[in-house]
Amino acid sequence: MAERNSPWRGAIDLARRAYPGFVFGTGVDPAILPVFHFHEVTADYLEPHLAYLRENGYRTVNADAVARFVRDGVHPGEKTVALTFDDAWASAWTVATPLLRRYDSIATLFVAPGRVPLDDVMRPMLGDAGGPPADVDRSAVPFATWPELRAMQGTGLWDIQSHSFAHAKIFCASSLAGFVTPEYRTHIHDAPNVGTATKPVFLNADHLGAPLHTLRSRMADALRYDDTEARLACEALVKSGCGASFFEAPDWGKKLRKAMRGKRGKMETREERDAAIRADLEAARETLQSKLKINSVRHICFPWAVAGKSAEALAQEVGYESAYADTLGALHAARSGSNPFRIMRLKHKYIFALPGRRRRSWWNVLRKH
Repeated sequence: MAERNSPWRGAIDLARRAYPGFVFGTGVDPAILPVFHFHEVTADYLEPHLAYLRENGYRTVNADAVARFVRDGVHPGEKTVALTFDDAWASAWTVATPLLRRYDSIATLFVAPGRVPLDDVMRPMLGDAGGPPADVDRSAVPFATWPELRAMQGTGLWDIQSHSFAHAKIFCASSLAGFVTPEYRTHIHDAPNVGTATKPVFLNADHLGAPLHTLRSRMADALRYDDTEARLACEALVKSGCGASFFEAPDWGKKLRKAMRGKRGKMETREERDAAIRADLEAARETLQSKLKINSVRHICFPWAVAGKSAEALAQEVGYESAYADTLGALHAARSGSNPFRIMRLKHKYIFALPGRRRRSWWNVLRKH
């Protein structure tokens, strides 16, 4: 993502002292609250982080406590940190839930309900007979299901909050970047959404021939480029040409470009962009609260921690109380009096830099992770 992956980001963060002092060997400043984030986990990987926190007397708090500190200056107490897990990968249920219980910890889970599978399965967890499924985050059902999420909510170990509805990227330019071919492979979160905010349709290898364009997060300020007419024409051409075998012809690219001629795409207006973002933010909260029978969804982590000015303002308008989003060079920690809609986090590897027994230096944290 261009919004985050600047080649200069690390240098800028260091130059602006964007990392809390404890990362470099000092104590934890009482004016900050460290917030760490995880994604997919395995037992062997996650357990040492939780063990380090318990061994050194750290307590974990939920998103309400973080927001209260940022907004009102009410610190939850010495040796307090917040743990967050993005995306609700299946391993949050199969691995993280039993480990949180074992180490008497709580965590915030940011869920994008538009990505929650329709399957009603509840998979075995760590400690169950046979153990959790191997490589569950790369399975046909890579995210926690609604039954699993309801069970997680019921444990009291998880604070479930919003990660937007669709966790989507959109086309943002008319220039052609390529086509979906039989070799097309992309991370599940990098598949472009060519549907609507609340009824997403993600391009994958089934959409052979579909044109590809530059991508950005739906929550960025970019305007969406809609090439539906050209996409349908290209997909129809490939289908009529016997699918994958269409790409055996040396001039397949020329044929697809010809099919696109006269099919004019459309760039959305700022008003349409804002309406789409608003619909996504509202649907995320309403769906989570309806499906989980709760009324506690008050916080959002923007996907990829990317939020444009519009998304930031709209999150406040629709009633969120805080948001997690990156600002280049800003402090990677929750800080009292800072913008509650731009809370920054640290990668989970920096848990080992917290003061305590067997603490690791900044260099060793980087070297071992």
